[in-house]
Amino acid sequence: MKLNLGSAERRLDGFLTVDIDPVYKPDFVADLTKVWPWSDNSVDEVYAKDVFEHLPDKRHTMNELYRVLKVGGRATIQVPHATLGDGGHCDPTHCSYWTASDFEYYTPYDGFGKPVVERYKFRKSNYYGINADFKILNLDAKGHIQLKKYARTYGGVVVEIFVVLEKIIFTG
Repeated sequence: MKLNLGSAERRLDGFLTVDIDPVYKPDFVADLTKVWPWSDNSVDEVYAKDVFEHLPDKRHTMNELYRVLKVGGRATIQVPHATLGDGGHCDPTHCSYWTASDFEYYTPYDGFGKPVVERYKFRKSNYYGINADFKILNLDAKGHIQLKKYARTYGGVVVEIFVVLEKIIFTG
C-alpha cells in the first residue's frame, strides 16, 4: 500500500489519496492528528508534501509514520523550513515548524555512520517519547538534507526541506 497524505487534489499513480477534507473525495478521510487508521507495518511508501506542518505534534506524526510503514518502507516528506525563508510561518494553518535538524531526532546514525548525539541523549527517556528509527536516504555529499528554494508571489522565498526516509530497526 502506498499513501499520498494530505493529497487534496494531488493524485499520484499507484498511491491511495488521504485527506481530512471529504470534499476532495480521497480514498481515505483521515485525521492524522489522531491514531492513523492503518495497521502496524502495513504501508510500503508514504508521500507527504506540505502536510506535516499542518499537524501539531511532531512526535506523534513521526511515531505514527514509523508504526504504519513496513521495515524498509519509505517516506518522502516535503515541508517548509521554519527558519529559512517565509514559507513556514506565512500560512495561518501551519501549527508545527520544521528544520532540517528536526530529523536528527528520528535517526540513530548520520550519513557517515556516526551516532547522532541528539537522538542518543534521550533515547531511553519515556518522557521524550520518540519510538521512530529512520535512515535518511537522500543526504548530499556533506551529509546534509536537501533544501529547495522557491520565489513567493508577493516577494520573499519559501525554502522547502526535502527528505526521503527509510524505516529501520535499530538494534544498538
